[in-house]
Amino acid sequence: MLKIYGRDNSINVRKVLWACAELGIAFEREDWGAGFRPTSEAGFLAMNPNAMVPVIDDDGFVLWESNSILRYLAAQHGGSALYPAAPRERARIDQWLDWQASDLNRSWSYAFMALARKSPEHGDAQQVAASIAGWTRFMQVLEQQLQHSGGYVAGADFTLADIAVGLSVNRWFGTPFEHAPLPAVAAYFERLTERPGFRTYGRNGMA
Repeated sequence: MLKIYGRDNSINVRKVLWACAELGIAFEREDWGAGFRPTSEAGFLAMNPNAMVPVIDDDGFVLWESNSILRYLAAQHGGSALYPAAPRERARIDQWLDWQASDLNRSWSYAFMALARKSPEHGDAQQVAASIAGWTRFMQVLEQQLQHSGGYVAGADFTLADIAVGLSVNRWFGTPFEHAPLPAVAAYFERLTERPGFRTYGRNGMA
């Protein structure tokens, strides 16, 4: 059985959990990370020297990096509907997966830690404002995409990209500050909420 190492309040672990729900993959999960077993333990570092969650072990195949895990699970477990083999369709999905992991993720970091996690190390008001401004700019990129994509981030159909981006949208709405109006993003959020996996691992009260 697939083993998942990581706490279920981690946005990156929740990507993997939602993917398992979409693909019908049974799994066992162990809590690791902040508030649980430290990822600095030698046993964890042997799996992921970066000391970060999630990590999976699929019958002896160990893998880290959440979006890489999404791609692997879809390829290994019959997820061609979520991650098609056609190069151009796959490239569009990869584009948005990479955008979420790099541009969008970096933009929210300071504001989220300050406003949602109440981190005392993230109390600089100017940096919070700059983070919100950058986050808003990237969310406006998503708004423009959703206005003409056909319903989901990479096109008319739900794909792996929506797992990563959808959890980011959940974090956007779950972080307390005055949000710019993004009607296409709001409609997308409601559309994703129709999916049981998103209700369980995304829009479940955790940002």
